[in-house]
Amino acid sequence: MPTAEVEEFARVLVRQVRDVAVRNCDRLLRPNARSPIAVRWKGANDRGASLSTVIPDAVDETVFGLLSAIDQGALRVKFISGNGHEIDLGEEGLGELAGWYMGSGGWRATYSEERHFDDFADLA
Repeated sequence: MPTAEVEEFARVLVRQVRDVAVRNCDRLLRPNARSPIAVRWKGANDRGASLSTVIPDAVDETVFGLLSAIDQGALRVKFISGNGHEIDLGEEGLGELAGWYMGSGGWRATYSEERHFDDFADLA
């Protein structure tokens, strides 16, 4: 049986990461949504395109939610690097993990081997 602390982690993870990502994706499906992602999803739906169009966006919403929860202190996470150095991501991340992930030229573009959409790549 999980400890109370593990159960607390599970509650925060589900509510602050999963549920936030679901709500954000639901907002993207609203008829009046005009963000680049919402427009892309609507266009894909109108063309009868494959649902593969939404997969990277939905995954990115979830990862963004996780990093945002860490940035905001809702999840306190420590990371142990390959060389054994332990860091507190909330402190070392300077409240910028979510931005470093989603930003143009950020972690998605740098490290991902799968498709992603950079809706702001053309901005200076």
